[in-house]
Amino acid sequence: MAPTVAVVGGGISGLAACYHLTRGPHPPKVLLLEASARLGGWLQSTRAADGAVFEHGPRGIRPGGAAGADTLHMVSELGLAGAVLPVPGDHPASRNRFLYVAGALHKLPSGLGALLRPVPPFSRALLWSGLRDLLAPAGTEPDESIHAFALRRFGREVADIAVDSVCRGVFAGDCRALSVRSCFPLLFQAERRRRSVLLGLALGSAERRGGGGGNAHRRGAESGLSRRARAERWSQWSLRGGMETLPEALAEFLRERGVELRCHQRLRSLRRCHDGRWELTLADGTVTADHVVSALPAAALAAALPAEAAALAQELRRIPAVSVAVVNLQYEGVALPVTGFGHLVPSSEDGALLGIVYDSVAFPEHNGAAAASLRLTVMLGGAWFQQSFGDPATAAPEPLLHRAQAAVREQLGLEAAPTRSIVRVHQACIPQYTLGHWQRTERIGRFLAEHRLPLSLIGASYSGVSVNDCIASAKAAVERLLGPRS
Repeated sequence: MAPTVAVVGGGISGLAACYHLTRGPHPPKVLLLEASARLGGWLQSTRAADGAVFEHGPRGIRPGGAAGADTLHMVSELGLAGAVLPVPGDHPASRNRFLYVAGALHKLPSGLGALLRPVPPFSRALLWSGLRDLLAPAGTEPDESIHAFALRRFGREVADIAVDSVCRGVFAGDCRALSVRSCFPLLFQAERRRRSVLLGLALGSAERRGGGGGNAHRRGAESGLSRRARAERWSQWSLRGGMETLPEALAEFLRERGVELRCHQRLRSLRRCHDGRWELTLADGTVTADHVVSALPAAALAAALPAEAAALAQELRRIPAVSVAVVNLQYEGVALPVTGFGHLVPSSEDGALLGIVYDSVAFPEHNGAAAASLRLTVMLGGAWFQQSFGDPATAAPEPLLHRAQAAVREQLGLEAAPTRSIVRVHQACIPQYTLGHWQRTERIGRFLAEHRLPLSLIGASYSGVSVNDCIASAKAAVERLLGPRS
């Protein structure tokens, strides 16, 4: 009889784990348990009757690297290649990104001119920041905050404005608390290997192009989509029906292969039986499994672990997460003052406002019947949610909508009222890799190995928060469990 693997958590990580579990020559019996009424986790799309699409979570996926190629390969195998909406390298959404600093929008510098002369919001040519990095000694601490790292390597303006904004855009987090080693491992390793971040990145890129470095620089699974993405230099891609199309296609793929998908099945507790199997207590009964793959947030898994795993639960509880309010707005008869992907706002300018994405620029196909409409997404809160809006569990939508509309008026000059608005608060949606995160994940791994627990941990809490990272963590866990698929 085939062993039973229970996957707990039906977001993109859990669905990807089920996908990889079913693709081997001798797949186990797979059971997916999801606490909510739907699958897909933070991949949530609203499809309006007029064809407009509004994303409440990730709105695009980057195609680069092995993980990006693997995701595109999975998309191809799911039959979604024809639904892909790419953003090529020469598109304004690829070339133009902005910062809102000192009450004005500034295009992020690019090209030789930005290196040789001052480009607002920076008071000095970025050449000086590059020279600082080339001449500065390498750090010696085992970990460092992202802000301290950037300050030491590139100077205060780069750290306070550019790096602060990027961390708010990627992690909705405070770069003064986040770990450079865990959040940006390529930058950390570049400095350690070559003493200079810029030199290390340049030489590392050359090694990857030349095929050096072994499996660490593998290209990922090849597909027509990945080849096209490289040729056209895609910066990101989405799907015609929105990002929720991906979990929907995965769910259909899994049902066809006999995977049991159960919603409304919150995990209350885990217990090891005398025969070494797991007993999972749910809201309406129990199930047993030979192996458990947890795609739950770290804190949620900690709450379900047995007393003998208290040390593991303690480490999991030390991985915090922040809440984000996502406000989707649609306007008619207005135009943006600039064209690009969107703009970010450093914490010194406005802690509550993370940034605004110009959705209609990257994906005009999602405008629906009102082709000339403008769709924007305003991101609020993150590490600043509590101090700006109070408890995310009780935050009312009206103040969030008011704050988002005010930001659009002040920063983009759009005075008209939106014709459509949607407010969603995602509680504890983005894990924060604070200082020492790498040690926490190492201790978690050691505990699982030393106690020989039939338990795999995947998802955004551990080694990357992007969609690609989550899918890659699922694939790696399944390969450790079943062996690589030939």
